Amino acid sequence: MTTDIKSKIITDYNKLSEVIRAHKILGNKVVCTIGSWDMLHIGHLRYLNKAKEQGNILIVGVDSDSAIKIYKKNSLRPVIPEEERMEMLSYQHFVDYVTLIDDVDEKGNWEMTILSKINPDVFVAIEESYPKQQRDSIEKYCGEMKLLERQAENTSTSDIIEKTFKKRLEYILSNIKL
Repeated sequence: MTTDIKSKIITDYNKLSEVIRAHKILGNKVVCTIGSWDMLHIGHLRYLNKAKEQGNILIVGVDSDSAIKIYKKNSLRPVIPEEERMEMLSYQHFVDYVTLIDDVDEKGNWEMTILSKINPDVFVAIEESYPKQQRDSIEKYCGEMKLLERQAENTSTSDIIEKTFKKRLEYILSNIKL
């Protein structure tokens, strides 16, 4: 585990693979999870904390801006740029390493390069994030797949954006003088 924030962000998969290999030699159980982490909120942090409980070293993959635009099919997302999302995650004490996930094809399919490079002991996900066929593919690269429940039922980035936008529009409309 590293405490230097800048050394927690490793976007070169080969370098990250070397670091993780060393952790495994030392007997550490390596956990990996991936997400967009746009507008970090309490559900994200509870989830990451539970992910860390699955092992000793937590690697958090951050979907690139371009990947999010492809699979969300929304040019308005992400709200927070990838560099800032990676930095915010690096400040979390339970996150050991952060990397960028940019291997998404034009249809939004994740190619799992990071998993083939690091072969985590545990991959943590929320069941509805990955269809069954993709979960089966993920399991080929890791020792175990742990599915967690959403950690804040009424909190999601999309809901936060929608509520904020709706409130702002209501405010604007209520202040229009005709």
